[in-house]
Amino acid sequence: MTTFTKLGDGDTPLIEVDAKKILSKIDPLMYGGFTEHMGRCIYGGMYDPGNALSDERGFRKDVLDALRDLDIPVIRYPGGNFVATYHWLDGVGPRDKRPKRPELAWLGTESNQFGTDEFMEWLSVLSEGKKQRVEPYICLNMGTGTLDEALAWVEYCNGTKDTYYANLRRQYGHEEPYRVKYWALGNEIWGPWQVEQMTKEDYAKKAAQWAKALRLLDPSLCLILCGETGHSSWDHHVLKECVSVVDMHSIHIYTASAQHVTNVTAPLSAERAIQTAAALIDIARIENQVPASKPRTMICFDEWNVWDPERAPGEQGAEERYTLSDALAVGVWLNVFVRQSRYIGMANIAQTVNVISPLLTSATGLVKQTTWWPLLLFSRYMRGWTVAAHVSCSAYEGPTTPAWLQGVLDGGAPWLDVSAVVDEEGFLNVVVVNISDEHDFETRLVGVVGPIGVHTVSGSGPQARNTADDMEAVGVRESSWDGEGSFVFGKHSLTLLRWKAA
Repeated sequence: MTTFTKLGDGDTPLIEVDAKKILSKIDPLMYGGFTEHMGRCIYGGMYDPGNALSDERGFRKDVLDALRDLDIPVIRYPGGNFVATYHWLDGVGPRDKRPKRPELAWLGTESNQFGTDEFMEWLSVLSEGKKQRVEPYICLNMGTGTLDEALAWVEYCNGTKDTYYANLRRQYGHEEPYRVKYWALGNEIWGPWQVEQMTKEDYAKKAAQWAKALRLLDPSLCLILCGETGHSSWDHHVLKECVSVVDMHSIHIYTASAQHVTNVTAPLSAERAIQTAAALIDIARIENQVPASKPRTMICFDEWNVWDPERAPGEQGAEERYTLSDALAVGVWLNVFVRQSRYIGMANIAQTVNVISPLLTSATGLVKQTTWWPLLLFSRYMRGWTVAAHVSCSAYEGPTTPAWLQGVLDGGAPWLDVSAVVDEEGFLNVVVVNISDEHDFETRLVGVVGPIGVHTVSGSGPQARNTADDMEAVGVRESSWDGEGSFVFGKHSLTLLRWKAA
């Protein structure tokens, strides 16, 4: 958590950190990913058979290599909106017998050449060299799907007995169960764009019944409830009815603005959403008299990113071309998750490749977009425990996106957005995003111990972007600082400071 004192425009900013003031453990699942059958995420992204850059299974090796650098702990599949008309049996068995189906979420055709077994194999390849495997997280079809179909999918993935769907998995060449722990009870079922949209009352009743049946089949499952934004009447109702039968509550938010400062402050709406959802969880536990012995229902922020559907429509593949401004917004997003880590059980950036992604593939290569670099720094260094930090600086008090955010920011949005962690090796890591596109801030820091490693993400201006012709317009610059005097956080920059705590 980071507290804030507002200063005048001419006052010298101050950042104070203390490695001994540990607040909460950061769940590694906070750095999760998401793959959906949408645009070129799967086909032409992860899976591109016949391409010289793919292995014998059709998996793009350059994508796998890049994702290994992020040390992703969990990946959600197969959607997203796609899942509301997806029938998993279409995507298993001999490929030449798999049916092509109309795809209603993004108005395409699904070939079903990549399905459950391919996803599990792809995760296995991605996990090579890791101490722990990349966990699968499957979203169930609660649109056109049935409970029988959901139970069959769990049995296919996890069954160990002499039963039909466990044996079907064996028949298709996969003797050992996949041990899928994380299962979502549908996706965005509240949305009017959904096939089989439901009322909150109907969904809560259905989710409770599905949870009961799924746990009878496999008590080890971690079940994730379909929430909305974390601050809606849907969230309130479904938590009230289902908090005692689920392990996590899913919320989704995307942010974007054409104006730089409103773009980089927009993720602060997610901070308020997390706090509100956490309070709704508490209310639901109190009203349902959930015993203290039952672990807290955590928040699963399983879709988040910078995305403007008007400039990158989903039906056209949602291939955002990200700017430095967007990279800084992602940095603020990740600062929010670190600050609120006591409530976060999982978070999943949408999506893994091509679709609103930090990675863009072509037939001949890969571009790491601007948003890749904050993700890499956070995944590499911002693990361990959130520690207390305090920032004193001037603030932005202008219009916000969404508009309601302006009314809940106490004192405005600090020009220096800060989070801090101490890792298992005893290093203190502090991220500072200077959201201003006009001013550098010479800042005093209390609690630093030199020498200090410095990692800076910046560029020529907020609209700088990486392309195939200029892949390094925005990247990470490494330097050092002796910790003496003040430090200058340059305009439109993200800076990670790292030192051994005393």
